[in-house]
Amino acid sequence: MAHRLSPAILREYDVRGTVGRNLGTDDARAIGRSFATRVRAAGGRRVAVGRDGRLSSPDLEAALVTGLTAGGIDVVRIGIGPTPMLYFAEATLAVDAGIHVTGSHNPRDDNGFKMVLGHRSFYGADVQDLARIAAGGAWSEGAGQVTEVDVLDSYVARLLAGHRGGAYRIGWDCGNGAAGPAVARLTAALPGEHHLLYTEVDGRFPHHHPDPTEEHNLADLKALVRRERLDFGIAFDGDGDRIGAVDGDGRVLWGDQLLSLLIEPVLAACPGAAVVADVKTSQFVFDRIAALGGVPIMGPTGHSLMKEAMIAHDAPIAGELSGHIFFAHDWYGFDDALHAAVQLIGAVARSGRSLTALRAAMPPLVNTPDLRFPVDPARKFAAVDAIRDRLVAAGVEVVAIDGVRVTTPHGWWLLRASNTQDALTARAEAHDAAGLATLLAEIDAALAAEGLARD
Repeated sequence: MAHRLSPAILREYDVRGTVGRNLGTDDARAIGRSFATRVRAAGGRRVAVGRDGRLSSPDLEAALVTGLTAGGIDVVRIGIGPTPMLYFAEATLAVDAGIHVTGSHNPRDDNGFKMVLGHRSFYGADVQDLARIAAGGAWSEGAGQVTEVDVLDSYVARLLAGHRGGAYRIGWDCGNGAAGPAVARLTAALPGEHHLLYTEVDGRFPHHHPDPTEEHNLADLKALVRRERLDFGIAFDGDGDRIGAVDGDGRVLWGDQLLSLLIEPVLAACPGAAVVADVKTSQFVFDRIAALGGVPIMGPTGHSLMKEAMIAHDAPIAGELSGHIFFAHDWYGFDDALHAAVQLIGAVARSGRSLTALRAAMPPLVNTPDLRFPVDPARKFAAVDAIRDRLVAAGVEVVAIDGVRVTTPHGWWLLRASNTQDALTARAEAHDAAGLATLLAEIDAALAAEGLARD
Protein backbone atom coordinates (compact mmCIF):
# COMPACT_ATOMS: atom_id res chain seq x y z
CA MET A 1 0.00 0.00 0.00
CA ALA A 2 1.34 3.41 -0.97
CA HIS A 3 2.13 5.98 1.69
CA ARG A 4 2.58 9.75 1.57
CA LEU A 5 5.44 11.22 3.61
CA SER A 6 5.04 14.80 4.79
CA PRO A 7 7.29 17.07 2.69
CA ALA A 8 8.24 18.86 5.92
CA ILE A 9 10.24 15.86 7.16
CA LEU A 10 12.28 15.45 3.97
CA ARG A 11 15.37 17.48 4.88
CA GLU A 12 18.54 18.03 2.90
CA TYR A 13 20.71 15.77 5.07
CA ASP A 14 18.21 13.27 6.45
CA VAL A 15 14.60 12.70 7.48
CA ARG A 16 13.53 14.68 10.55
CA GLY A 17 10.15 15.60 12.01
CA THR A 18 8.04 15.90 15.16
CA VAL A 19 6.56 12.66 16.44
CA GLY A 20 2.78 12.81 16.60
CA ARG A 21 2.60 15.77 14.21
CA ASN A 22 4.30 14.78 10.97
CA LEU A 23 6.26 11.64 11.89
CA GLY A 24 5.03 8.31 13.22
CA THR A 25 5.40 4.56 12.94
CA ASP A 26 3.54 4.39 9.61
CA ASP A 27 6.10 6.81 8.19
CA ALA A 28 8.97 4.77 9.66
CA ARG A 29 7.58 1.60 8.09
CA ALA A 30 7.22 3.31 4.72
CA ILE A 31 10.75 4.71 4.93
CA GLY A 32 11.96 1.17 5.65
CA ARG A 33 10.12 -0.15 2.60
CA SER A 34 11.44 2.63 0.36
CA PHE A 35 15.01 2.38 1.63
CA ALA A 36 14.89 -1.39 1.16
CA THR A 37 13.86 -0.79 -2.44
CA ARG A 38 16.84 1.51 -3.01
CA VAL A 39 19.26 -0.91 -1.33
CA ARG A 40 17.95 -3.84 -3.37
CA ALA A 41 18.22 -1.79 -6.58
CA ALA A 42 21.88 -1.14 -5.73
CA GLY A 43 22.49 -4.87 -5.30
CA GLY A 44 22.49 -4.86 -1.50
CA ARG A 45 20.68 -7.12 0.97
CA ARG A 46 21.90 -6.21 4.50
CA VAL A 47 21.34 -3.01 6.49
CA ALA A 48 22.64 -2.06 9.94
CA VAL A 49 20.08 -0.28 12.14
CA GLY A 50 20.69 1.64 15.36
CA ARG A 51 18.81 4.15 17.46
CA ASP A 52 19.30 6.93 19.98
CA GLY A 53 17.72 7.19 23.42
CA ARG A 54 14.67 9.31 22.61
CA LEU A 55 11.39 8.08 24.01
CA SER A 56 9.96 7.58 20.52
CA SER A 57 12.99 5.76 19.10
CA PRO A 58 12.07 2.16 20.08
CA ASP A 59 8.72 2.29 18.28
CA LEU A 60 10.13 4.04 15.24
CA GLU A 61 13.04 1.59 15.05
CA ALA A 62 10.69 -1.41 15.29
CA ALA A 63 8.50 -0.04 12.49
CA LEU A 64 11.56 0.75 10.37
CA VAL A 65 12.85 -2.80 10.77
CA THR A 66 9.41 -4.16 9.81
CA GLY A 67 9.52 -2.11 6.63
CA LEU A 68 13.06 -3.14 5.77
CA THR A 69 12.45 -6.85 6.23
CA ALA A 70 9.18 -6.68 4.27
CA GLY A 71 11.28 -5.27 1.44
CA GLY A 72 13.59 -8.28 1.51
CA ILE A 73 16.38 -6.76 3.58
CA ASP A 74 18.27 -8.61 6.30
CA VAL A 75 18.63 -6.26 9.27
CA VAL A 76 21.57 -6.15 11.65
CA ARG A 77 20.36 -4.42 14.82
CA ILE A 78 23.08 -2.74 16.87
CA GLY A 79 20.83 -1.18 19.56
CA ILE A 80 21.23 2.14 21.35
CA GLY A 81 24.30 4.18 20.63
CA PRO A 82 25.62 7.35 19.06
CA THR A 83 25.16 7.89 15.34
CA PRO A 84 28.92 7.43 14.77
CA MET A 85 28.62 3.91 16.15
CA LEU A 86 26.08 3.18 13.41
CA TYR A 87 28.46 4.68 10.84
CA PHE A 88 31.23 2.50 12.28
CA ALA A 89 29.02 -0.57 11.96
CA GLU A 90 28.21 0.30 8.35
CA ALA A 91 31.90 0.75 7.60
CA THR A 92 33.15 -2.41 9.29
CA LEU A 93 30.39 -5.04 9.23
CA ALA A 94 29.33 -7.04 6.20
CA VAL A 95 26.40 -4.74 5.41
CA ASP A 96 25.45 -2.62 2.42
CA ALA A 97 23.85 0.33 4.18
CA GLY A 98 22.88 1.76 7.55
CA ILE A 99 20.09 3.75 9.20
CA HIS A 100 20.16 5.41 12.61
CA VAL A 101 16.91 6.46 14.26
CA THR A 102 17.77 9.81 15.84
CA GLY A 103 16.54 13.32 16.43
CA SER A 104 20.15 14.51 16.77
CA HIS A 105 20.20 17.83 18.67
CA ASN A 106 16.57 18.73 17.93
CA PRO A 107 13.91 19.13 20.67
CA ARG A 108 12.99 16.00 22.60
CA ASP A 109 9.77 15.31 20.67
CA ASP A 110 11.57 15.35 17.33
CA ASN A 111 13.05 12.29 15.71
CA GLY A 112 14.24 11.08 12.35
CA PHE A 113 16.57 8.91 10.31
CA LYS A 114 20.19 9.34 9.20
CA MET A 115 21.11 7.05 6.32
CA VAL A 116 24.18 5.68 4.56
CA LEU A 117 24.22 3.59 1.39
CA GLY A 118 27.38 2.02 0.03
CA HIS A 119 29.61 4.01 2.43
CA ARG A 120 28.23 7.30 1.04
CA SER A 121 25.81 9.76 2.57
CA PHE A 122 22.18 9.30 1.56
CA TYR A 123 20.85 12.85 1.27
CA GLY A 124 19.26 15.50 -0.94
CA ALA A 125 17.63 13.91 -3.99
CA ASP A 126 17.99 10.48 -2.37
CA VAL A 127 15.77 11.55 0.54
CA GLN A 128 13.20 12.95 -1.87
CA ASP A 129 13.32 9.67 -3.76
CA LEU A 130 12.17 7.79 -0.65
CA ALA A 131 8.97 9.85 -0.71
CA ARG A 132 8.50 9.22 -4.44
CA ILE A 133 8.87 5.46 -3.99
CA ALA A 134 6.51 5.47 -1.00
CA ALA A 135 3.87 7.49 -2.85
CA GLY A 136 3.96 5.03 -5.74
CA GLY A 137 3.99 1.96 -3.52
CA ALA A 138 6.37 0.23 -5.94
CA TRP A 139 8.33 -1.42 -3.15
CA SER A 140 10.61 -4.42 -3.30
CA GLU A 141 9.19 -7.56 -1.70
CA GLY A 142 10.75 -10.23 0.46
CA ALA A 143 11.13 -11.68 3.93
CA GLY A 144 14.34 -10.45 5.48
CA GLN A 145 15.88 -11.83 8.65
CA VAL A 146 16.85 -9.90 11.79
CA THR A 147 20.00 -10.44 13.83
CA GLU A 148 21.46 -8.48 16.72
CA VAL A 149 25.12 -7.54 16.97
CA ASP A 150 26.85 -5.76 19.85
CA VAL A 151 29.39 -3.41 18.30
CA LEU A 152 30.00 -1.20 21.34
CA ASP A 153 33.16 -3.01 22.43
CA SER A 154 34.72 -3.01 18.97
CA TYR A 155 33.76 0.65 18.45
CA VAL A 156 35.36 1.73 21.72
CA ALA A 157 38.42 -0.40 21.00
CA ARG A 158 38.81 1.36 17.66
CA LEU A 159 38.51 4.75 19.37
CA LEU A 160 41.24 3.78 21.80
CA ALA A 161 43.47 2.61 18.95
CA GLY A 162 43.56 6.21 17.78
CA HIS A 163 44.78 7.60 21.13
CA ARG A 164 48.14 9.31 20.79
CA GLY A 165 49.02 10.04 24.41
CA GLY A 166 48.23 12.60 27.03
CA ALA A 167 46.85 12.01 30.53
CA TYR A 168 44.61 14.86 31.65
CA ARG A 169 41.90 15.60 34.18
CA ILE A 170 38.82 15.95 32.01
CA GLY A 171 35.09 16.52 32.51
CA TRP A 172 32.67 14.80 30.14
CA ASP A 173 29.01 15.85 29.72
CA CYS A 174 26.85 13.45 27.72
CA GLY A 175 23.58 15.27 28.43
CA ASN A 176 21.72 11.96 28.85
CA GLY A 177 22.17 11.41 25.13
CA ALA A 178 23.03 8.24 23.25
CA ALA A 179 26.80 8.70 23.60
CA GLY A 180 26.73 8.09 27.37
CA PRO A 181 27.48 4.35 27.57
CA ALA A 182 30.25 4.58 24.96
CA VAL A 183 31.84 7.54 26.75
CA ALA A 184 31.69 5.70 30.07
CA ARG A 185 33.48 2.73 28.57
CA LEU A 186 35.96 4.88 26.66
CA THR A 187 37.01 6.99 29.65
CA ALA A 188 37.42 3.90 31.81
CA ALA A 189 40.23 2.87 29.47
CA LEU A 190 41.81 6.26 28.75
CA PRO A 191 44.73 7.47 30.89
CA GLY A 192 44.11 10.41 33.18
CA GLU A 193 41.29 11.33 35.56
CA HIS A 194 37.77 11.55 34.19
CA HIS A 195 34.68 13.13 35.72
CA LEU A 196 31.43 12.10 34.01
CA LEU A 197 28.10 13.91 33.83
CA TYR A 198 24.78 12.45 32.71
CA THR A 199 25.95 9.26 30.99
CA GLU A 200 22.60 7.55 31.65
CA VAL A 201 20.55 7.53 28.46
CA ASP A 202 17.27 9.33 29.16
CA GLY A 203 15.12 10.70 26.34
CA ARG A 204 13.52 13.22 28.68
CA PHE A 205 16.90 15.01 28.92
CA PRO A 206 16.22 15.90 32.57
CA HIS A 207 19.35 17.97 33.23
CA HIS A 208 19.73 20.02 30.07
CA HIS A 209 19.18 19.63 26.36
CA PRO A 210 22.14 17.91 24.68
CA ASP A 211 23.23 20.59 22.22
CA PRO A 212 26.73 21.97 22.89
CA THR A 213 26.29 24.79 20.38
CA GLU A 214 24.03 26.55 22.90
CA GLU A 215 26.31 27.90 25.63
CA HIS A 216 23.70 27.61 28.39
CA ASN A 217 23.76 23.83 27.86
CA LEU A 218 27.42 23.86 28.94
CA ALA A 219 26.74 25.44 32.34
CA ASP A 220 27.04 22.17 34.28
CA LEU A 221 30.25 21.23 32.49
CA LYS A 222 31.76 24.65 33.17
CA ALA A 223 30.84 24.34 36.84
CA LEU A 224 32.39 20.88 37.04
CA VAL A 225 35.64 22.01 35.41
CA ARG A 226 35.95 24.99 37.74
CA ARG A 227 34.92 23.12 40.89
CA GLU A 228 37.32 20.23 40.33
CA ARG A 229 40.00 22.40 38.70
CA LEU A 230 40.08 20.16 35.65
CA ASP A 231 42.24 20.68 32.58
CA PHE A 232 39.22 20.97 30.30
CA GLY A 233 35.75 19.62 29.56
CA ILE A 234 34.08 17.90 26.60
CA ALA A 235 30.38 17.77 25.73
CA PHE A 236 28.27 15.92 23.16
CA ASP A 237 24.98 16.41 21.41
CA GLY A 238 22.09 13.94 21.62
CA ASP A 239 23.45 11.47 19.10
CA GLY A 240 27.17 11.96 19.66
CA ASP A 241 28.22 13.33 16.28
CA ARG A 242 28.89 16.91 17.50
CA ILE A 243 31.49 17.93 20.04
CA GLY A 244 31.71 20.93 22.34
CA ALA A 245 34.50 21.87 24.74
CA VAL A 246 35.50 24.30 27.47
CA ASP A 247 39.01 25.07 28.65
CA GLY A 248 40.29 25.06 32.23
CA ASP A 249 38.88 28.56 32.76
CA GLY A 250 35.45 27.54 31.50
CA ARG A 251 35.76 29.37 28.18
CA VAL A 252 33.97 27.70 25.28
CA LEU A 253 35.86 26.42 22.26
CA TRP A 254 33.46 26.31 19.32
CA GLY A 255 33.68 23.78 16.53
CA ASP A 256 35.85 25.88 14.25
CA GLN A 257 38.26 26.64 17.09
CA LEU A 258 38.53 22.92 17.82
CA LEU A 259 39.17 22.28 14.14
CA SER A 260 42.04 24.79 14.24
CA LEU A 261 43.72 22.59 16.88
CA LEU A 262 42.91 19.24 15.31
CA ILE A 263 44.33 20.05 11.88
CA GLU A 264 47.95 20.41 12.99
CA PRO A 265 48.72 16.73 13.65
CA VAL A 266 46.71 15.70 10.58
CA LEU A 267 48.58 18.08 8.28
CA ALA A 268 51.85 16.93 9.82
CA ALA A 269 50.94 13.42 8.70
CA CYS A 270 49.41 14.56 5.39
CA PRO A 271 51.47 17.57 4.26
CA GLY A 272 49.88 19.78 1.63
CA ALA A 273 46.46 18.17 1.99
CA ALA A 274 43.15 19.96 1.59
CA VAL A 275 41.12 20.79 4.70
CA VAL A 276 37.41 21.52 4.34
CA ALA A 277 35.65 23.93 6.71
CA ASP A 278 32.09 25.14 6.36
CA VAL A 279 30.99 28.64 5.41
CA LYS A 280 30.32 29.52 9.06
CA THR A 281 33.96 28.98 9.99
CA SER A 282 36.16 31.81 11.25
CA GLN A 283 38.58 33.32 8.75
CA PHE A 284 41.42 32.64 11.17
CA VAL A 285 40.89 28.90 10.67
CA PHE A 286 41.26 29.18 6.89
CA ASP A 287 44.39 31.28 7.47
CA ARG A 288 45.77 28.68 9.89
CA ILE A 289 45.20 25.85 7.41
CA ALA A 290 47.28 27.75 4.86
CA ALA A 291 49.95 28.62 7.43
CA LEU A 292 50.34 24.92 8.24
CA GLY A 293 50.84 24.12 4.56
CA GLY A 294 47.34 22.84 3.89
CA VAL A 295 44.90 23.89 1.19
CA PRO A 296 41.86 25.62 2.73
CA ILE A 297 38.53 24.69 1.13
CA MET A 298 35.31 26.46 2.06
CA GLY A 299 32.37 24.07 1.89
CA PRO A 300 28.62 24.09 2.50
CA THR A 301 27.21 23.45 5.94
CA GLY A 302 25.71 20.02 6.63
CA HIS A 303 27.17 16.66 7.58
CA SER A 304 26.24 14.95 4.31
CA LEU A 305 27.51 17.81 2.15
CA MET A 306 30.76 18.01 4.12
CA LYS A 307 31.44 14.31 3.63
CA GLU A 308 30.93 14.69 -0.10
CA ALA A 309 33.23 17.73 -0.17
CA MET A 310 35.91 15.71 1.64
CA ILE A 311 35.70 13.01 -1.01
CA ALA A 312 35.81 15.57 -3.83
CA HIS A 313 38.96 17.22 -2.44
CA ASP A 314 40.55 14.08 -0.93
CA ALA A 315 40.64 15.90 2.41
CA PRO A 316 41.89 14.00 5.49
CA ILE A 317 39.92 16.22 7.90
CA ALA A 318 37.00 18.64 7.81
CA GLY A 319 34.89 20.49 10.33
CA GLU A 320 31.93 22.72 10.97
CA LEU A 321 31.19 25.49 13.44
CA SER A 322 28.42 23.26 14.80
CA GLY A 323 30.97 20.76 16.14
CA HIS A 324 30.79 18.11 13.43
CA ILE A 325 34.42 17.06 12.94
CA PHE A 326 35.18 14.58 10.16
CA PHE A 327 38.33 12.46 9.91
CA ALA A 328 39.36 10.48 6.86
CA HIS A 329 43.00 10.17 7.98
CA ASP A 330 43.24 6.98 10.05
CA TRP A 331 39.42 6.92 10.31
CA TYR A 332 36.41 6.36 8.08
CA GLY A 333 35.46 9.82 6.82
CA PHE A 334 32.43 10.38 9.02
CA ASP A 335 31.69 12.84 11.81
CA ASP A 336 32.34 11.35 15.22
CA ALA A 337 32.49 13.48 18.36
CA LEU A 338 33.99 10.67 20.44
CA HIS A 339 36.81 10.19 17.97
CA ALA A 340 37.27 13.97 17.84
CA ALA A 341 37.54 14.00 21.65
CA VAL A 342 40.29 11.38 21.60
CA GLN A 343 42.09 13.29 18.86
CA LEU A 344 41.74 16.54 20.81
CA ILE A 345 43.48 14.98 23.80
CA GLY A 346 46.31 13.89 21.50
CA ALA A 347 46.53 17.30 19.80
CA VAL A 348 46.82 19.07 23.15
CA ALA A 349 49.50 16.65 24.29
CA ARG A 350 51.40 17.09 21.01
CA SER A 351 51.34 20.87 21.39
CA GLY A 352 53.11 20.76 24.75
CA ARG A 353 50.70 23.41 26.06
CA SER A 354 47.45 23.33 27.98
CA LEU A 355 44.12 23.70 26.21
CA THR A 356 43.65 26.89 28.22
CA ALA A 357 46.88 28.32 26.79
CA LEU A 358 45.94 27.22 23.27
CA ARG A 359 42.55 28.92 23.60
CA ALA A 360 44.17 32.12 24.93
CA ALA A 361 46.54 32.23 21.95
CA MET A 362 43.72 32.33 19.41
CA PRO A 363 43.12 35.69 17.70
CA PRO A 364 40.92 38.02 19.80
CA LEU A 365 38.15 38.24 17.22
CA VAL A 366 34.62 39.34 18.09
CA ASN A 367 31.91 37.15 16.64
CA THR A 368 28.37 35.99 17.08
CA PRO A 369 27.28 32.45 17.71
CA ASP A 370 25.17 30.78 15.04
CA LEU A 371 22.10 33.07 15.18
CA ARG A 372 18.82 31.42 14.24
CA PHE A 373 15.47 33.08 13.63
CA PRO A 374 12.20 31.51 12.43
CA VAL A 375 10.95 32.10 8.90
CA ASP A 376 8.15 30.75 6.74
CA PRO A 377 9.65 27.56 5.24
CA ALA A 378 8.19 28.50 1.86
CA ARG A 379 10.30 31.68 1.89
CA LYS A 380 13.58 30.76 3.50
CA PHE A 381 15.55 29.74 0.40
CA ALA A 382 13.91 32.30 -1.85
CA ALA A 383 14.71 35.13 0.57
CA VAL A 384 18.41 34.21 0.67
CA ASP A 385 18.49 33.94 -3.12
CA ALA A 386 16.91 37.39 -3.45
CA ILE A 387 19.43 38.90 -1.01
CA ARG A 388 22.30 37.31 -2.92
CA ASP A 389 21.00 38.62 -6.26
CA ARG A 390 20.55 42.14 -4.86
CA LEU A 391 24.10 42.18 -3.48
CA VAL A 392 25.61 40.90 -6.71
CA ALA A 393 23.66 43.49 -8.71
CA ALA A 394 25.10 46.17 -6.42
CA GLY A 395 28.63 44.99 -7.17
CA VAL A 396 29.23 43.32 -3.80
CA GLU A 397 31.55 40.30 -3.97
CA VAL A 398 29.87 37.34 -2.32
CA VAL A 399 30.67 33.69 -1.68
CA ALA A 400 27.50 31.79 -2.56
CA ILE A 401 28.56 28.21 -1.75
CA ASP A 402 25.83 27.99 0.88
CA GLY A 403 23.78 31.15 1.36
CA VAL A 404 25.62 34.46 1.18
CA ARG A 405 29.00 35.21 2.81
CA VAL A 406 30.23 38.79 2.48
CA THR A 407 33.71 40.04 3.42
CA THR A 408 34.20 43.72 4.28
CA PRO A 409 37.02 45.76 5.86
CA HIS A 410 35.31 45.15 9.22
CA GLY A 411 35.26 41.34 8.89
CA TRP A 412 32.64 39.08 7.34
CA TRP A 413 28.99 38.11 7.68
CA LEU A 414 26.93 35.15 6.56
CA LEU A 415 23.24 34.61 5.92
CA ARG A 416 21.86 31.22 4.92
CA ALA A 417 18.77 29.04 5.07
CA SER A 418 18.84 26.22 7.61
CA ASN A 419 18.42 22.76 6.11
CA THR A 420 17.27 21.24 9.41
CA GLN A 421 14.86 23.87 10.77
CA ASP A 422 12.37 26.42 9.45
CA ALA A 423 14.83 29.21 10.07
CA LEU A 424 17.44 31.49 8.62
CA THR A 425 20.85 31.52 10.25
CA ALA A 426 23.31 34.38 10.47
CA ARG A 427 26.85 34.77 11.72
CA ALA A 428 29.28 37.66 11.77
CA GLU A 429 32.91 38.11 12.80
CA ALA A 430 34.86 41.33 13.22
CA HIS A 431 38.07 42.67 14.69
CA ASP A 432 36.26 44.67 17.40
CA ALA A 433 32.80 45.36 18.84
CA ALA A 434 32.22 48.41 16.64
CA GLY A 435 32.99 46.39 13.54
CA LEU A 436 30.63 43.64 14.64
CA ALA A 437 27.84 46.17 15.12
CA THR A 438 28.43 47.42 11.58
CA LEU A 439 28.26 43.89 10.18
CA LEU A 440 25.06 43.10 12.06
CA ALA A 441 23.54 46.30 10.71
CA GLU A 442 24.39 45.12 7.19
CA ILE A 443 22.64 41.81 7.88
CA ASP A 444 19.59 43.66 9.22
CA ALA A 445 19.48 45.88 6.14
CA ALA A 446 19.66 42.87 3.83
CA LEU A 447 16.84 41.18 5.72
CA ALA A 448 14.72 44.33 5.86
CA ALA A 449 14.82 44.56 2.07
CA GLU A 450 12.97 41.22 2.07
CA GLY A 451 10.57 42.22 4.84
CA LEU A 452 12.38 40.07 7.39
CA ALA A 453 14.11 40.74 10.72
CA ARG A 454 16.31 38.84 13.17
CA ASP A 455 13.96 39.57 16.09
